[in-house]
Amino acid sequence: QVQLQESGGGLVQAGGSLRLSCAASVGADRIIAMAWYRQAPGNQRELVAHIAGAGSGSTDYADSVRGRFTISRDSAKKTVYLQMNSLKPEDTAVYYCNVDTYNSYRDLRYTYWGQGTQVTVSS
Repeated sequence: QVQLQESGGGLVQAGGSLRLSCAASVGADRIIAMAWYRQAPGNQRELVAHIAGAGSGSTDYADSVRGRFTISRDSAKKTVYLQMNSLKPEDTAVYYCNVDTYNSYRDLRYTYWGQGTQVTVSS
């Protein structure tokens, strides 16, 4: 029943910024973690940023984006964001939202993926 709705992708010049959003309709599931991945044509999907669902939300970043990207969440809105600054052409990829949840009724963990949003950075 979990659905992820991504938005915010687009075309931007190098050095510009974009803000990606992912709203999660998780029902009764508890969010364990949220993350952003990206995949360029011919490449493996790679983790870009991760944020814990509990507490204040500890974060982790890929070395290639650390210092330029910021992941955050709004717990009330069940939404995760990726603020992307100082964008480079090598950041061009489809960006996917990922949410890891726990369903107490089923006593099972689930992983869900968004539909992907295209980010294109021109030189």
